[in-house]
Amino acid sequence: MFKDTLTRMVERTEGAVGALIMGTDGIAVEKVLMPEGRDANLDVAAAEFTSLLRNAQRAGGDIGLGQVREVVVGFDDMNVLMRLFNREYFVLLALAQDGNIGRGRFELRKVELDLAREFAV
Repeated sequence: MFKDTLTRMVERTEGAVGALIMGTDGIAVEKVLMPEGRDANLDVAAAEFTSLLRNAQRAGGDIGLGQVREVVVGFDDMNVLMRLFNREYFVLLALAQDGNIGRGRFELRKVELDLAREFAV
């Protein structure tokens, strides 16, 4: 089910090179990677992004801004969008530099709503 959700998001987003459901512990729950995403070792990079999210969560709490919802990181060759759907899990969508960030954010929001229900405790 999760693989289908990620596949639909990647297919609907122009320039998407991969999507992952990650735990903030750095372990991937599910992933869908296009050849470009595999070539860029996106699954390894996603594990590294968990420390960025944990630091952002800590900073938000320390300065009273609340919980992190979304993080966008732009690199020379790729843009990475991350959306938390609860305190312990997030969805990562990687786009080629010319990918459609607006559509990616929209698709992440839709997936967030679906996954929040699935991961509800």
